[in-house]
Amino acid sequence: MDRSLPRWNGGACSVVCAVALAACASAGPPVRLHTLMPAEIVPHGNSGPAGAAPIAIVLEPLRLPVQVDLAQWLVRLPDDSVALLEQERWASPLRDEMRQALLEELDARGVVEARGGVAARPPRVGIDVRRFESLPGREARIEGAWTIQPGRPGVEAVRCEWLLREAAAPGMPALAAAHRRAVVRLADAIGDGVAASIRGAPVPCPPPDSR
Repeated sequence: MDRSLPRWNGGACSVVCAVALAACASAGPPVRLHTLMPAEIVPHGNSGPAGAAPIAIVLEPLRLPVQVDLAQWLVRLPDDSVALLEQERWASPLRDEMRQALLEELDARGVVEARGGVAARPPRVGIDVRRFESLPGREARIEGAWTIQPGRPGVEAVRCEWLLREAAAPGMPALAAAHRRAVVRLADAIGDGVAASIRGAPVPCPPPDSR
């Protein structure tokens, strides 16, 4: 018998094989992260006169349908079925993404989130998103209502219904960009509504998209 041959180590081989199989199983399409946050904040200044002090508001927690309040994208397919995409995700849960993006856009319009030490009662803004739909290669669609409760006593709250639709070119980055445009339009409407409420003027409700 040739005693120079290496001895078979079955245990070590099992470990190596298991690691190799796990590595193969974990290999797959990379996860792409998208965001609703603007790449650049552009001051709009359309919510009040130039040089005016910022308007402080309380933005209440957003309400979203539970099926879309995920990191993974839920998309509507051409046959009207829906699919959950594991490889396409928001950078954070959708509720957090949308709230922070709205605050960033509102800040560019002179509407800021109230901090501690505010003497007056700031207006309260509530946003109820009933539909947040992603249609790849077609459009981004957000539908819901927002409510402005003025800080002045005895003044009734104003509620506006809205439907925002933005066309999307093929590709998931284009769909994310369409959602960002819809969020910008929503911030425009809310900023104008808050400014009108502060002035005591009628609050304009945006007309719903019909296309």
